[in-house]
Order: sequence, then C-alpha cells, then structure tokens
Amino acid sequence: MSVQLGMPLPSQGDGTGSSVAAPPPRPAGTPVGLFDRYGRRATDMRLSLTDKCNLRCTYCMPAEGLEWLSKQAVMTAAEITRIVRIGVEQLGVRELRLTGGEPLVRADLVAIIAGLRKAHPDLPISMTTNGVGLDKTAAALKEAGLTRINVSLDSLHEETFAKLTRRPFLDKVLAGVDAAWAAGLGPVKINAVLMRGINDAESPDLLAWAVDRGYELRFIEQMPLDAEHGWTRRDMITAVEIRGLLSRDFVLSPDQRERDGAPAERFDVRRRELASGEATGPVLGTVGIIASVTEPFCSDCRRTRITAEGKIMSCLFSREEFDLLGLLRQGAGDDELAQRWQDAMWIKPKAHGMDHTGLGAPDFVQPDRSMSAIGG
Repeated sequence: MSVQLGMPLPSQGDGTGSSVAAPPPRPAGTPVGLFDRYGRRATDMRLSLTDKCNLRCTYCMPAEGLEWLSKQAVMTAAEITRIVRIGVEQLGVRELRLTGGEPLVRADLVAIIAGLRKAHPDLPISMTTNGVGLDKTAAALKEAGLTRINVSLDSLHEETFAKLTRRPFLDKVLAGVDAAWAAGLGPVKINAVLMRGINDAESPDLLAWAVDRGYELRFIEQMPLDAEHGWTRRDMITAVEIRGLLSRDFVLSPDQRERDGAPAERFDVRRRELASGEATGPVLGTVGIIASVTEPFCSDCRRTRITAEGKIMSCLFSREEFDLLGLLRQGAGDDELAQRWQDAMWIKPKAHGMDHTGLGAPDFVQPDRSMSAIGG
C-alpha cells in the first residue's frame, strides 16, 4: 500500500468506533520509529495502567461510574515492561507518562515503576494522578524511580471539589501534593479544568496557591471526552477566557523557553500592581494553558498512547485503535510488535481524529471512550 506524506488514508473499519485488529502496512522505505504521514514522530509515550478511578469527576464519567475492565484484560507488569522496552529500544520513545484511570489503585504500581527504572536508568518517567492516596506512596514511588508527578486538582474549596469530583477527598489530595513535593517528585505540576459557573472564578486563587508553593499550574480546556457526551464548545472555558480571569491578579508574559512539542503554552507569572495595573516584582513562577480546543497544537504532536488493555491509540480523539496486547499474548516477537505499533502510528489523523482541526465542528465525532478509559 503506497501512501504519500500528508495524503488522506482510505477509511478503515466500519466507522462505528470499533477496534480494527491490524492497521494497513506502512509504505516500504518508511524510517524506523513512530512516524506518521504528516512527518511527525511520536517520542512521548502515554501508557495507562488501569481504567479504574476512585473519583467521579463530572467532566469525565457518570456518578455511578463505568463498567471496568476485567483483571485479565489489563496489561500485567511484565507486559507493560516489555511494551515499554520495545518503545524505548526499537522505536525511539524518549519519555514515559503513566496514566489511568487512577494509577494509584494498582497494588503493583511501585513494582512496575521499579522494573521500568531498572530496565531504563535514564528514561524520564512521570505519572498523572488524582492524588488520593499519594501521601502514603509518594516516598516509595520516588525511591522506585519515578521522576516527577502531575496531580489533578480543580478547586481548593471543599464544597466545589466535592461537586466536581462527587467525593469529599480534598484534604487527601492536598496531603498527596505536599507529600510529592517533600519526596522530591518535582517539578510538581497541578492540572486543573475550569467549569463555567462552578470553579472558573477560583482560577486566580488557585494560581496564587500554586506559585506560592513552587508548583506549576496547568489549566486544561475541557475536551469532549466525557462518558456522557454532554460536552459543548459553548459551555467550555476557553484559553482566552482563562488568561482574562488570571489577569485580575497577575500579568502573564510568554515563557521564552522552547515549547518543544509540549501541549502547554507556558507563561511567566508576575503580580499585578493594583493602582497602575502593571506588573510588579519578580517572576513568581510559570503557568501553562493547554488549549486543545481553541488553540490546537496537533501539528507538533509527539504522543503515542497505549490503553490499559494494550490498544494503540495514535490520537486522543481517534475512533480507531489497534491491538498490541493481543498480538503479544499470541506469542509475537518484538519485531512483529514494533511493526504493528509503527503501522498504527503511520495512519495517525492530522488533528482531533480527523484530517483537520475542529473539536465541536459539524463533522467531529466524539470517541466512544472517556478520558479515564483512554489514559490522559
């Protein structure tokens, strides 16, 4: 099958979002690595350890939760280690982010990280967590080899936190953030999603709290990845609005460091002088804004995703996914697994699961999986 860079791919599957067993092969002569038709190369691996979560965030899943994968369906520690090894040694993966669901619900999490660190002494290994239980595990995670951590935290107010997560666990999360900092899992990054009329007015206070403690706050535009498919572009808080909200107390100026494929646009943060409205004093820290909807960065996307049951997702919004774990369990060798992975990434969509950007556009179709089932 001959496909030119940037050319559309003949459609695969039935269009319903069901998995396709194997992608079409890449053209002969394509370089080794996780390249796609648009010249991008994935070097940042996001690997989900579980689809289970102990929160019920309104922008992710329904109050009653979801039907979880069986234990047998989820990758084992040995399978995770093997897949990561193939990614690093054969395909050019340069950094690993462990995600969920909630990674901390896996009883073998520390052992998984220790195994990965032993195999790859220099690989940056980070983790995204909701922080519930992190106060008890942060030191062990650091000792096992975790490099740094991202903690999801949308509000510092108990009532608002409980409304968004449907759980009264704010104190547990704050204790987890403190424990991560104390253990040396820095820079600690805080991920926050603003919801209109719920926590958007709290954004300047959340930023003040983060910079006072040396944490890097990252505001993430709400994306259409909720299990109930209730997202609308009209209701979401945009990056422009976020910058406006923060301007009440702060002056933001572009961070001069190279973005280098990072999803967050970063800004230096200074206090705003009340009388003049000008910036005053030194840079307090940085804040990031991930504007996947209104200011997409798909042209420089460098991510490849493996779901908890070992499916390759080339794009967060893909409606096609390809089975890597099934092939592994059938006895495939490393080269065959690497080939499957490369073929799957070659047909990565240009943007947002389509051949153009446009979350909320008339032709956009939300993926069946929610964020917790994909892995962020």
